[in-house]
Amino acid sequence: MDTDIRVLAVDDVEFNLDLIEVMLTGLSGLEDLTMLRAMNGREALDILEQRDNIDIILLDLEMPVLNGFETLKILKRHERFREIPVIVVTADRSEVLKTLTMGANDFLAKPYDPQELKLRVMNHVRIKKMNDIKLDMNDALEHEVVKKTAALQSALALSQEAEYEISLRLGKAAEYRDLETGMHTVRISHFSRELAELAGMSEEECEIVRYASPLHDVGKIGIPDRILLKPGKLTDQELEIMRMHAAIGGKILSDAKRFPVIEAGRIIAEQHHERWDGNGYPNRLKGTDIHIYGRIVMVVDVFDALASERPYKKAFSLEQTIDMMRKDRGIFFDPALLDLFMDNLDRFVAIKNSLQDTPGGEHNPFEEVLESRQGS
Repeated sequence: MDTDIRVLAVDDVEFNLDLIEVMLTGLSGLEDLTMLRAMNGREALDILEQRDNIDIILLDLEMPVLNGFETLKILKRHERFREIPVIVVTADRSEVLKTLTMGANDFLAKPYDPQELKLRVMNHVRIKKMNDIKLDMNDALEHEVVKKTAALQSALALSQEAEYEISLRLGKAAEYRDLETGMHTVRISHFSRELAELAGMSEEECEIVRYASPLHDVGKIGIPDRILLKPGKLTDQELEIMRMHAAIGGKILSDAKRFPVIEAGRIIAEQHHERWDGNGYPNRLKGTDIHIYGRIVMVVDVFDALASERPYKKAFSLEQTIDMMRKDRGIFFDPALLDLFMDNLDRFVAIKNSLQDTPGGEHNPFEEVLESRQGS
């Protein structure tokens, strides 16, 4: 992987550019950073036309010649530039939702916090480089297919393996922004494959669900830390922003229909918060209008969230978890899928017991409760 990081900072105040460069230069993880400067949107576009290796753009909004809003609009419509992550830099929080709606990947409030600046840059650069790898591999494979038709099957196998690896690594990237554990992502993968198999899906589709489901929360990369990591209850406005992670995840994984796992990941990221009764988000889909991939991940994600301990909550018992989920049958959950899940609860508890967040060997009440339920 290319370890050099190229940042384009756009601001009409030279002191702000100096400040960004000082904050980023020499930080751990950003030692190979090169910063390019532009004083307005027109200069930024000129630099982008001359270079094809910019990893991230830090964009001020209030500038002469071509302001940040117009620059962002051009960037997100441009075939070459639209995949470059853009962090909007602003002191006015009222502009945040507008820029996110226009396609900005994140925002950074003035005055800058050095650690926050570093983490946001690193998070988005990580995703950008993963996407670059995907595109590079795609180009290389297409070239090989044209040159060596006889090697088609091995090339396709390599492509699928790379796609699986990229999906898993994108899922891991989201973990850096969240309070969830890595084992949560692994459990969701195993749970989803198990429920897909119970639902009668083909072996190929079960494997697609297995590798795509870890991407369900990749959109949380775009949610501000002050909301994502807030320990208390979210305000209505914060909740509205938090819910944007489903649409953001869909955008991150969009335009990849040639890659079945990535496309399945897009569907899951967008739809795993849609509800059977049509009151979910972001598109208020209802019933079977929700793709079965999204309905599967809704069931297993809620199960794991309720039954697992987090820094902000205690784990509910298995009895409590099952009772709460049954109350939402036909409301949150596809009734048929929930029934399949409940009828085969022992399989999912076995998976959870084998993939615990804490070291093995500790007493786990799930087995005891399950045994008592089976004996009753």
